[in-house]
Amino acid sequence: MFRSSFFYNRMWNAFILTAAIIYAMIMIKLLFLRQADGYFSNRYNYNIVPFRTIRQYIVHREHFNTETWVKNLFGNIVLFIPLGVIGPLLNIRLFKKTLFLEVIISLLFCVELIQLITQVGSFDIDDIILNTFGALLGLLFTSLLRYTVK
Repeated sequence: MFRSSFFYNRMWNAFILTAAIIYAMIMIKLLFLRQADGYFSNRYNYNIVPFRTIRQYIVHREHFNTETWVKNLFGNIVLFIPLGVIGPLLNIRLFKKTLFLEVIISLLFCVELIQLITQVGSFDIDDIILNTFGALLGLLFTSLLRYTVK
């Protein structure tokens, strides 16, 4: 299973795979199994205009408490950095070259679509943008790690 992975040591690969499974379970809990936070009242909200929510948080940040501002902008980036790290380290074929961005965007769109259908969280195109940026940061980190380790 690990013959073509980044690390030759089976223990490291098993650790990364275990971390990926734990990460997936945490993300499922955060994205789908949480209760509404009351921020959006009883109406379901969605955003299909790119950068609308991001701009709102930046331009009108004095109208939001710091926790809301940080969670929505930086949380969406930081939570998806591991996605860009784990795939390449395990040498998952889908995470190679240009397919990486397409797979990530499709996956994140599916997550947002499930949130739209189930009305858990909110559908926001800006979340897809921020999540993709986080995954790309993870991929950049992994690429830099590969060049420094070899």
